[in-house]
Amino acid sequence: MTETVFQRVEHLLRQHGIAFDVLRHEPVFTSEEAARVRGTPLASGAKALICKGGDRLMMFILPADRKLASKQIRRSRGWRKLRFANREEVEQITGLAPGSIPPFGSLFDLPTLCDTRLAENETINFNAGDHGISISMRYEDYLRVEAPELDTLAE
Repeated sequence: MTETVFQRVEHLLRQHGIAFDVLRHEPVFTSEEAARVRGTPLASGAKALICKGGDRLMMFILPADRKLASKQIRRSRGWRKLRFANREEVEQITGLAPGSIPPFGSLFDLPTLCDTRLAENETINFNAGDHGISISMRYEDYLRVEAPELDTLAE
């Protein structure tokens, strides 16, 4: 039997000795709903977006109160195109529905790029492979485990 994505995240964090909290809640489908049910600021949500930049799929992590700065990213990276992966691509790559993806591109063999503004939060929160399961952990621990490329990605 294969591990669920939640179990893979849990295993990854335990393997690195990271303290984290798990919250099981009603299924949520927007960042605003997630912040409400978690009782946390919207900006502390680590929103994971899978996009195709140039010819490569990658994961962008943004504070949940921000949106992807597509034009700025295309310019700074020299890409002609940057687009969101469609639902089928997301499901094929992750086995998950959009909105339930944890901010660990490494779990899916994707490079992870994280917006520097997420550092404004001591603790980050994210859905952990399920619309009804959230994890809360220290931002510094997230950096240590995932080691994402840091850049200005959101507006």
